[in-house]
Amino acid sequence: MIKAVIFDIDNTLYDYDKNHIYGMKALADYCESAFGVSGEEMKRCYKEAQRIMLDRIRTDTAAIHSRLLRMQIMLELWEKPLFPHALNMYHAYWDTLIRQAQPSPGVQKFMQELKKRGIRIGIGTDMTAYVQYKKLSALGLYSYIDFIVTSEEAGAEKPDSHLFDICVEKAGFSANKCAFIGDSLKKDVEGSAKCGLKGIWYTQGKEPEIEAKFPVIKSFENLNIEELLK
Repeated sequence: MIKAVIFDIDNTLYDYDKNHIYGMKALADYCESAFGVSGEEMKRCYKEAQRIMLDRIRTDTAAIHSRLLRMQIMLELWEKPLFPHALNMYHAYWDTLIRQAQPSPGVQKFMQELKKRGIRIGIGTDMTAYVQYKKLSALGLYSYIDFIVTSEEAGAEKPDSHLFDICVEKAGFSANKCAFIGDSLKKDVEGSAKCGLKGIWYTQGKEPEIEAKFPVIKSFENLNIEELLK
């Protein structure tokens, strides 16, 4: 019987891909207003900044997701002042994305049902802790969360076993009594399953493109919770 359910955040608790578009539009608007660059040039520079950042960091850790570092490198490439623009660009992107984000349909009710059954609820996510806390607060899900593990805390990204080991430690139960729900088959589902957890694949309303060897959730609405917690 499952005693703890651990969730990924991005593209699981909300639709990151859709809201990323809003964030990028806000970033493009800022860059056009501040520097006169086009949206296409902003996107080109954003991708180049990401490439440079990954080459400099050289490790698969939470720092690779830092939008502040990405904005810093963009400004360096454009030979523009870092202050106040790096922070302004960071907030243009993240504040807009988070403001637009809505919980995945049914996930709040699902968490409420888990709580009624005495199930501990955790978060196991890549990215830096601060912005993930901001997302959970904006989504209105923070009151259900018992523990959080980020790749910033673990020093490694999923599917590294260390992150899942910390999730199990914080859950307070053995791995086989923990379930992990996420949208990435490789990182969330297979990664957690290799560590002994019950990996559950959330497909964002879509039919799986491949034959699933793991339990699949297309939606958090109308779930058979008893079956899921076996």
